[in-house]
Amino acid sequence: MTELDFDLDGDRLREECGVFGIYNHPDAAAITALGLHALQHRGQEAAGIVTFDGGRFHSERKLGLVGDNFSDRATIERLKGNCAIGHVRYSTTGETILRNVQPLFAELTGGGFAVAHNGNLTNALTLRRQLVAEGALCQSTSDTEVILHLVARSRKNRFIDRFIDALGQIEGAYSFVGLTNKKMIGARDPLGIRPLVLGELDGSPILASETCALDIIGARYVRDVENGEIIVCSEDGIESIKPFPQQPMRPCIFEYIYFARPDSIVNGRSVYDMRKQMGAVLAQESGVPADVVIPVPDSGVPAALGYAQEAGIPYELGIIRNHYVGRTFIQPTQSVRELGVRMKHSANRSVVEGKRIILVDDSIVRGTTSVKIVKMMREAGAKEVHFRISSPPIRFPDYYGIDTPEREKLLAATHSLEEMRKYIGCDSLAFLSVEGIYRAMGQGERRSDRPQFTDHCFTGDYPTPVTDKIGEGPKQLSMLAEVG
Repeated sequence: MTELDFDLDGDRLREECGVFGIYNHPDAAAITALGLHALQHRGQEAAGIVTFDGGRFHSERKLGLVGDNFSDRATIERLKGNCAIGHVRYSTTGETILRNVQPLFAELTGGGFAVAHNGNLTNALTLRRQLVAEGALCQSTSDTEVILHLVARSRKNRFIDRFIDALGQIEGAYSFVGLTNKKMIGARDPLGIRPLVLGELDGSPILASETCALDIIGARYVRDVENGEIIVCSEDGIESIKPFPQQPMRPCIFEYIYFARPDSIVNGRSVYDMRKQMGAVLAQESGVPADVVIPVPDSGVPAALGYAQEAGIPYELGIIRNHYVGRTFIQPTQSVRELGVRMKHSANRSVVEGKRIILVDDSIVRGTTSVKIVKMMREAGAKEVHFRISSPPIRFPDYYGIDTPEREKLLAATHSLEEMRKYIGCDSLAFLSVEGIYRAMGQGERRSDRPQFTDHCFTGDYPTPVTDKIGEGPKQLSMLAEVG
């Protein structure tokens, strides 16, 4: 989602991470850089690529954007080899420092192992404490490093069995892409919370977080990696391993609401189509007389289109986003922070003035950004401002790779609907219901005995143990803070 720059007060859910890997292709590093560029929306804090040339591993890990660090020929030429994995990062555990940038690499018995991870391990703190107590030396504050230690300490003989042994000890949500001196390995958690797809380019297998990373390089989508499945790519071909008891799949609903790029296909569903349908169901549930439907750019656009089409109300761009203002332009003084919303988003007065408007956004976290948007619409002359949200109220923190605030800082967890409306300053406020989002996804009513999606942010129904959970705050299980 592109509102990272608009986040003046931490009032957006933060992206997770993105992973990419390609096996046995002469342009592995360059292709991986392109794939990561397509996944940039999943993390803008850092990026890294590790390659293997048949004799040694090569690593480039940088803070910042993919295009700023992996667009020059010299960097790509240093990444020699026909196998590569890469990662774009938004930190959910650990600081934003170079030692935490992935892929992480370690020399193990039998050769090197590089690994990139999207997700969050909910027992990483517990495991790390045990490892440190037993003499392990940790070089990062990332939960991903736990996997390296668990693989290194496994007593199994074959590497793949050691990897499976490590996976059997972790909890939470993950999609891993790993590289050894002989294989590229992908793994998806038993519930399929985090996405991972298998593709193919010129006969070379590819693993990626989203299909948009395949599209940018002209690769063919093969299939989604199944929940609980391990994919092994080697000279012998592609092997599928399912070492754990099969469970019903529960992918993260926020991939469809917020995280995935609109042009991606996630678990067989078009993200764009799902977001439009969410907007349509929202219109059915909470329609109100109005003159125009306006999206909060950019993530509210598909839902606003669906809302407008269903309600029969004109759709207009009443908020114009400035794509050329970087985060560093916002200075920390309060007076300039208050002007920040105008630098990033401007009201289109000709569309807004004198109109009853419906603003459509995908979610409300703290609500501070919504306050600024509504105020902007009022100042542009809006006659009425009705706020519609294409997801249910976020009342519970996440522990699976989404950086949510502590529960007491989630507006919907501490305020009634009317209190939220007054705080935001709109004439009416409505959210898509939990049942409505299931209907939009084509799943009918939510089944309490077996929900089809990971929807704990709305319901409090966490699908896995959260061993490291401390109190009510998520803090994304920061290992730097908890492990001395």
